[in-house]
Amino acid sequence: MSQPPTRRGLLRLAAVTAAAAPLTNAALPAHAAPAGEAPPPPPARATAAPVPAPPTWAVHPFPLDRVTLGDGVFRRKRDLMLDYARSYPADRILAVFRANAGLDTRGARPPGGWETSDGNLRGHYGGHFLTLVAQAYADTGEAALKTKLDYLVGALGECQTALAEHGSPRPSHPGYLAAYPETQFILLESYTTYPTIWAPYYTCHKIMQGLLDAHTLAGNGQALEIASKMGDWVHSRLGPLPKARLERMWSIYIAGEYGGMNEVLADLYALTGREEHLTAARCFDNTVLLDACAEDRDILEGRHANQHIPQFTGYLRLFDHTGEEEYAAAARNFWGMVAGPRMYSLGGTGQGEMFRARGAVAATLDDNNAETCATYNMLKLSRQLFFREPDAARMDYYERGLTNHILASRRDAAGADSPEVTYFVGMGPGVQRDYGNTGTCCGGTGMENHTKYQDSVYFRSADGNALYVNLYLASTLRWPERGFVIEQASEYPAEGVRTLTFREGSGRLDLRLRVPAWATGGFTVTVNGVRQQAEAVPGSYLTLSRSWRRGDRIRISAPYRLRIERALDDPSVQSVFHGPVLLVARSPEQGFRAFSFYKDFTLRGDLADAIQPEGRPSHFTTHGLTLAPFHVADNTRYHAYFKRAEPVIVFGTTDSGVPNRARGDGLTFLDVLWERAPFATSGRFVQEVRTLADGWLSGGLLTRTERDRVIAAAVGADLRH
Repeated sequence: MSQPPTRRGLLRLAAVTAAAAPLTNAALPAHAAPAGEAPPPPPARATAAPVPAPPTWAVHPFPLDRVTLGDGVFRRKRDLMLDYARSYPADRILAVFRANAGLDTRGARPPGGWETSDGNLRGHYGGHFLTLVAQAYADTGEAALKTKLDYLVGALGECQTALAEHGSPRPSHPGYLAAYPETQFILLESYTTYPTIWAPYYTCHKIMQGLLDAHTLAGNGQALEIASKMGDWVHSRLGPLPKARLERMWSIYIAGEYGGMNEVLADLYALTGREEHLTAARCFDNTVLLDACAEDRDILEGRHANQHIPQFTGYLRLFDHTGEEEYAAAARNFWGMVAGPRMYSLGGTGQGEMFRARGAVAATLDDNNAETCATYNMLKLSRQLFFREPDAARMDYYERGLTNHILASRRDAAGADSPEVTYFVGMGPGVQRDYGNTGTCCGGTGMENHTKYQDSVYFRSADGNALYVNLYLASTLRWPERGFVIEQASEYPAEGVRTLTFREGSGRLDLRLRVPAWATGGFTVTVNGVRQQAEAVPGSYLTLSRSWRRGDRIRISAPYRLRIERALDDPSVQSVFHGPVLLVARSPEQGFRAFSFYKDFTLRGDLADAIQPEGRPSHFTTHGLTLAPFHVADNTRYHAYFKRAEPVIVFGTTDSGVPNRARGDGLTFLDVLWERAPFATSGRFVQEVRTLADGWLSGGLLTRTERDRVIAAAVGADLRH
């Protein structure tokens, strides 16, 4: 049975036929500032109005404007996206909305891609652009960004009014706002499939979320009014429908994709207090999958990944408001079905937009893995879970996905007419990243990704008595409620000492420092030069409890180690990391490169014996190839995975001649041996070889003669240097 066409495939068609001429509909006058005339200047920096944190949260985030990025690669990539936010014309974003509402498009043409004058997803990119500009304003406080945001919101308000008064056809409710008529929503209710219609509620979510962000991040009151009316329209449309019809709608491939409608409506309810908005949020219960995940039954194989990931963030928000445990259990279990069992080394998931079988990693490597939208949504889900249950595993995943997928998804070059971000990120041998994605889903989330890097660096406990340091990014936290200003100096993602300095404020505070799961080479903390004796367990938080004073300095050292990670379904297919950083081999070859490391090991059993520094920070060489950090984003072909080739049991230059056989779990004799390293002495090494060889003999994996040859080779080897 053939697969339905992918959105990526249709993008290629859309790119060919994207509107090159401006929309010219001028049936009604527009009431925004005339072309060429600047809107009125904005007031002083607006006060953000965040969604209230519910009592179910043990941990709270800081508003985006409380954390400022310091120098480094995160800031450089953010600045590239800020330039796009500043320069991209607002009227191009508004063109499809104005045309649908019968308003003058001011000669502007739509962005292109899926965002065309006749595209079935038109309007979604505008929602993402609202979020981009709102985040950019919250980050920088630039008046021009606030002016641009207010102009966008005001124009959308005019479109909503025009549709209600003069729409053709007239919407069913005056709160309707979209860039196409209500027809797509009506057709969905009769189970029309994709691509005849294309995810109408997905588009609705992006617009509503962008409006809420304009309100919560930039204090635009009109944005909340528009979104509230849209929520009323959603309730009027879905509220009367029987549950069976809703469930069937949401089960339809892509046409039933609704993004985070349940999340945005739950957040809207938190801001408005209107029960209709909470009722509308519950209309998006995707019951079959919700029930299965609540029961921890994994039925994800073959489902569209990004169609379902954001639903679970919405379920958590519904749990906050209803207390119904099924919602929270489903979200926890779903996360566990993806983060690990269906995760590539960069943190992304999916092949060709679809979830594949649990554990199928090596079997699915090609050029269309890891849709970037999916990682965007997995990071949102991870932080939402952390707010309720501050488990370090969530932040270990968050760091992996942020550093190795999201940071790597923005090309290291300017782009005035494109966000220059990835869609799929291939994990197969010899693939390359494609950038651009104007008008696509990943272009939209990509705009957001790079203007909110700081949103999870620090969290605070609900009572304000503890500060969580989750990520070691150069940044400054301003916490006026406690009077603290804390500066973090860091070269992350490069290796180095991280320093936290209390620049302002004093008082008692529990400082909770994340000890990353990869920090197996040690995690040392000093306060004002005095080493702390607190136990640092990888994959947990280390707590420093004291009364802090201005000038106090905490230094954190977590040396990076080279390490490999094995694919779940084939341990011989591996990736190599330097601490948290995925390293990729730069090579155009289309087949797996074969790497052999054990022959170079000394008694310490460290990959550093086999992989050499190249001379540039975080760059290495092995087997004649350069290993580079994946976040260096260009078009060079790369290998994120290689094939481990250790055919014979060899210790240094001493070859036993015995095959390096694997046991049932795929691990070879040498794999198991070197997992026991380091070895204090040559005698200890020989003892471990002898013990393991006896076990391999008992298991039928070595003959007695082979066992003796392996031990003799160990005795004759000199691995001290």
